Amino acid sequence: MKTILTSIIVLISFCSPSFAQFSQTKMDSINRLNTDDHQLMMRKLGINTLRPGPSGNPTDPNAANSDESKVSDLRNLPDPLIFQDGRKVSTREQWQERRKEILEVFNREMYGKLPENIPAVNWKVISEEDTLIGDFPVKVKELLGVVNNSSHPEIEVNIKMTLTTPLNAEKAIPVVLKFDWNWPAGFSPQGKTQNPWQEQLLAKNWGYASLIPTSYQADNGAGLREGIIGLVNKGEPRKVDDWGALRAWAWGATKALDYFEKDQDVNSSKVAIEGLSRYGKAAMVTMAYDDRFAIGFIGSAGAGGTKILRRNFGEQVENLASSAEYHWFAPNFIKYAGPLTVDDLPVDAHHLIALAAPRPVFISTGDPAVEGNWVDARGMFLAAVNASPVYELLNEKGLGTTNFPDVGQFLSDGKIAFRIHEGGHTVEPNWPYFIQFAERFF
Repeated sequence: MKTILTSIIVLISFCSPSFAQFSQTKMDSINRLNTDDHQLMMRKLGINTLRPGPSGNPTDPNAANSDESKVSDLRNLPDPLIFQDGRKVSTREQWQERRKEILEVFNREMYGKLPENIPAVNWKVISEEDTLIGDFPVKVKELLGVVNNSSHPEIEVNIKMTLTTPLNAEKAIPVVLKFDWNWPAGFSPQGKTQNPWQEQLLAKNWGYASLIPTSYQADNGAGLREGIIGLVNKGEPRKVDDWGALRAWAWGATKALDYFEKDQDVNSSKVAIEGLSRYGKAAMVTMAYDDRFAIGFIGSAGAGGTKILRRNFGEQVENLASSAEYHWFAPNFIKYAGPLTVDDLPVDAHHLIALAAPRPVFISTGDPAVEGNWVDARGMFLAAVNASPVYELLNEKGLGTTNFPDVGQFLSDGKIAFRIHEGGHTVEPNWPYFIQFAERFF
């Protein structure tokens, strides 16, 4: 178990710069509080033990499977177009009914339900500056969404966001909202690139916004009694169907879009949501729950996002339900690593993608030879394949193929795009392809 947890923490450190900034003492405290809260949720669910997940380190004896010949059969994958009572969905109207049924399952069993008593958010412009990004004159607004905490003043919650738009735009412009990391001052994760994604967007006369999810909900179980989840619960532990961090981060994106609807620089009907890794999961959840977002750019979302969970390849449900990652989900999800298995889950990743239909979604992943097999590129492809019938029911083309593509091949004929880029755990090489895809709809 120690080896498994260590490998999970290594992966978290790699993908989460805010975690990497913590001192060892702080990390020990977070891990202890994570474990305590995780154990509390298990007691609420009547669970004594959980199955351990595989290791993300391919050299470990318990390494996650990366051999396709050992992958289990997916013929019993639940169909998004079949109601729970066995009826077949055959019309748009029936899909809307089925869609509500799928959302209810995700609310109860996986991502958690949105509380009814979420306080209002008041957006403030902290600063506004005209500057240059590369050769492009821009306006940069630093924004703060102040959450009304009058119901529990002990907990303060503020949503941090920066909006960058072309300075001399003649009309409201499309914007890409990015779930962004809280990088240390002066640190650039990508380093200097020849044509950074920001300049690629500005060249199209589009804008972009950087939303910091950890500003309003921490990326650990220790923070579940703080942030927006803690504020709504007044510092008390979650109920078993309460929302997790992924749903909370998605809520923050909806509040950002609320702001865009009032900003004359932004065309709020043409807002994309983008995220990588855990934020890719959050971006896909955002697309599923808020149909105001026009398009999704989903990077290496993997398990709990756009990978078929039932595939015993790469990260597994047991990893997601562990004390390292359970906070992303409703506590109810833990039981699928205990008395239940992933095969008992009534939904999977293709249901989540299907909830975005008929809006366009670009699923991005890295070359498995570079990024590794943890995120399961083929599992994400298969989720897109199995979501496509919903798009077709709505008279739209989904992915358009069942043939797994080569690295660099761009599948973009339908409303679901898919591309394995040449790099690792990043979306950077796929920005030009996403922009090309999004142009069709913007």
